[in-house]
Amino acid sequence: MERAPTGTLMVATVSFFLVLASLPCPSTAISYCGGPCRTLNDCNGQLICIDGRCADDPDIGTHICRNSPPPPRTPSPPSDPTCRSSGNLNCKGIFYPQYTCSPPVTTSTPAILTENDFSPGGEGGYPSECDGHYHANSELIVALSTGWYAGGSRCGRKIRITSLKTGMTTTAKVVDECDSVNGCDAEHAGQPPCRNNIVDGSSAVWKALGLNIDVGEEKIMWSMV
Repeated sequence: MERAPTGTLMVATVSFFLVLASLPCPSTAISYCGGPCRTLNDCNGQLICIDGRCADDPDIGTHICRNSPPPPRTPSPPSDPTCRSSGNLNCKGIFYPQYTCSPPVTTSTPAILTENDFSPGGEGGYPSECDGHYHANSELIVALSTGWYAGGSRCGRKIRITSLKTGMTTTAKVVDECDSVNGCDAEHAGQPPCRNNIVDGSSAVWKALGLNIDVGEEKIMWSMV
């Protein structure tokens, strides 16, 4: 039996691997908002990958995630090993970690900036804890995670916030607690407990930092003034 020339076998082998490389990879698209992702192709439809999670595309102004239930999430390791979850709150079948503590406050405390509506009927729920009043979102104000709120000891005090994206800095007054223990009720406008590293800012704070509020979350540093 005649053997095929060595050159012919090598060409055939190379051609085979080229065909395999050209075949489409199996889809790993995530069908829900907030799902894990690495690239744009990991998110379905008009969702895009922002900081490892599928989210609305701020450039085209989609609001798919705001109208969708949050996906199940598991507690992430605390940024401070001494601050551990005190339990879990069951919100309609989804379990959210509860915290009575937050990472230590320093001159450059890492945090996540989220957006809160402090006005009547807003997602902040009841009036602000510090003064029992609602506030206009044009005010430079924030709510802090339970540990940082420290039982109201920071009420009325100002903090300095710096965006890691834009480098811009602003100051804002603490007027409320971003409850890291309780949630999913009328007092919290149905919202789940906050994570333990949240600075929940008004739209004015986002604007002062030059950030797009539709993104939903941004990395910041903060300190007491």
